Amino acid sequence: MGYTSGSPLPKTMQAVVCRGPQDYRLEEWAVPEPGPGEVVIRVKSVGICASDLKCYLGAPLFWGDEHREGYCQPPVIPGHEFVGEVVALGEGADEKYGLALGDLAVSEQIVPCWKCRYCRRGQYWMCQDKHDVYGFRQRTFGAMAEYMRFPNDALNYKVPESIPPVHAAFIEPLACSIHAVQRGEIEFGDVVVIAGVGPLGLGMVAAARLKNPGLLIAIDLNDQRLQIARACGADMVLNPSQIDVIDEVRKLSDGYGCDVYIEATGHPAAVEQGLHMIRKLGTFVEFSVMRDLVTVDWTIIGDSKELNIHGSHLGPYCYPIAIDMLEKGLLPMDQIITHRFPLFAFQEGIDLVAAGDHSIKVTLTP
Repeated sequence: MGYTSGSPLPKTMQAVVCRGPQDYRLEEWAVPEPGPGEVVIRVKSVGICASDLKCYLGAPLFWGDEHREGYCQPPVIPGHEFVGEVVALGEGADEKYGLALGDLAVSEQIVPCWKCRYCRRGQYWMCQDKHDVYGFRQRTFGAMAEYMRFPNDALNYKVPESIPPVHAAFIEPLACSIHAVQRGEIEFGDVVVIAGVGPLGLGMVAAARLKNPGLLIAIDLNDQRLQIARACGADMVLNPSQIDVIDEVRKLSDGYGCDVYIEATGHPAAVEQGLHMIRKLGTFVEFSVMRDLVTVDWTIIGDSKELNIHGSHLGPYCYPIAIDMLEKGLLPMDQIITHRFPLFAFQEGIDLVAAGDHSIKVTLTP
């Protein structure tokens, strides 16, 4: 058999399979078995991410256009926000990861090659050769299934039993949020704006709160989300449909504008909003996966304001911090996790995320 397990693994399982844009199906699929250094989990909870939705809807980043090749490789099992119970360990995996059968475990969303220029420099989240993120690539099938395999070069972590599995599925998005906040290089006393307080934006608010900014402002069109942002640590919340947020932020900063602006809406208008709202020499963090192209006055970045423009990708080195934040109860998770569906109701979950008005974080339970 080549691996250890508490009981024999079944031969087949139920899995959501991406066959193409808006062509996701519940299918019978083979249960993965671990090779040397690999781990198999029984999935306990998996989140539906905004990038999952954009892949489902056919965004060019995932399916390609005249400028680039698509990132998604169907048929593939989606799902990169997850946690599961360790049910099988390949040879050496227990020592390599400190995992035992029955542990709750999570794996970083990217499985690096460890050979390219970026991986060798410790910048593994920008892996050039494979950039295999769970749920999109043939080598790294995701967690919208009953079972899932972590390859032998993955980055895996044990999850404390004190964190409920449905909350632990939030480790991945929270890690991404933490990295985005780190990219903002927030200083004591800064005026910080988080634009968009969906699940990731709420995580950014909680992480930015730990940086002790002078004023932490959350912006969103949804008042329910703004109230949860307050519970995450926002000092002030603003709704652009009710107030001129650019003018208001300038007033709150003696006419200068915010020091740090983090864009997490995924809407092109929020990029332009941020460029007008931020002060000269400020730091703009772009986090979102945009479905549509963004057109802005590029001169603002250079000649007008000399801005620091920082991208943010994945959650490198942030998983232990995310686990610690959840274990300490620093986020109102019972308010953030709004909907839970069984795996067979995945389409209902996707549609709810697409609607965007009645949910925050939607999860599936295989």
